[in-house]
Amino acid sequence: MTRIGLLSDTHSFLDARVFEHFAECDEIWHAGDFGTVELLDQLRAFKPLRGVYGNIDNAKIRAEVPLDLRFECDGVPVFMTHIGGYPGRYEPRVGKILQENPPLNGIFISGHSHILKVMPDKKGHFLHVNPGACGNEGWHKVKTLIRFTLNEGAIQDFQIIELGNKR
Repeated sequence: MTRIGLLSDTHSFLDARVFEHFAECDEIWHAGDFGTVELLDQLRAFKPLRGVYGNIDNAKIRAEVPLDLRFECDGVPVFMTHIGGYPGRYEPRVGKILQENPPLNGIFISGHSHILKVMPDKKGHFLHVNPGACGNEGWHKVKTLIRFTLNEGAIQDFQIIELGNKR
């Protein structure tokens, strides 16, 4: 069993409540737009971190984390990238990847839109997850995170967390 804390689009701001909400998590996953290497380092110092770079991330961050990340965690295949779209409206590069090699019965994670979405891709046989944005930059109004558990190939205990309005 692996407890995951998922966030995206911090844009150089890390709300202190992230540490409270992810205290019981085993890993943190960040779907891009960290904003600063210092923020990346803060998360790494707190928990094991998996992440991808986003469109605002500089060369230092891009040297630390990849554009795409594919892995398996507790029997669940995962594919993560920052700009991905969502079922029926995938970004073309990502749509081709998902068509050729979907994370079957797993999770496709993306950020970028600042719109929290959790929806099945019935055609691809996986769950699409976008945790929204938890930074203060962008057009979103409410900062969001997601917590969930992976357990022997199953995705369980999905929790959407609102941190309140951005400043």
